[in-house]
Amino acid sequence: MARGPRYRVPFRRRRKGKTDYRRRLKLLFSGKPRAVIRVSTKHITSQIVKFSPKGDSTMTSASSKEIQKLGWKGSGKSLPACYLLGYLLGKRAQNEGIKEVVLDLGLLSPIPGSRAFAVLKGMIDSGLNVPHGDNIFPDDDRIRGEHIANYAKQLGEEEKGRVFSQYISRGLDPEKLPEHFEDVLNKIRGV
Repeated sequence: MARGPRYRVPFRRRRKGKTDYRRRLKLLFSGKPRAVIRVSTKHITSQIVKFSPKGDSTMTSASSKEIQKLGWKGSGKSLPACYLLGYLLGKRAQNEGIKEVVLDLGLLSPIPGSRAFAVLKGMIDSGLNVPHGDNIFPDDDRIRGEHIANYAKQLGEEEKGRVFSQYISRGLDPEKLPEHFEDVLNKIRGV
């Protein structure tokens, strides 16, 4: 592993693929709180984090599990769920008095139209000010889940039951996902 006497061992979190210290330092120099987005196998978590020399402190957070408590019956990491998560986080941040944040993707790849940018669009639509570029957001049709509904319409009944078993077990017809999305979004607006 070592490549000679001058070999320098990287920081542990860099070795484990958890932290990009160069990117983190640039974000910290902005002096603004960071909107941190992390993806797991079933859920997405987002937090507003402020730097402190003793360690970062979380100002507010939201998870896709909380959206399910508000009535969301779809997948916890689909594009519509990510938008709802960002909207919920933006509302909570405004209640805490936070007006502006910078986006911290960590080691996620910044792919235009991805779930991370759906969370960002939700934060911006809720009224939070986040610096961003143009043409990075997913289409509004995809945010509402129309691509999922169209795919469900193409499938036969047997295939639909196999592919969308989670939706059906929760009592949601995948073809009616855009209407369900609007219902949950209105609940979040009322919270």
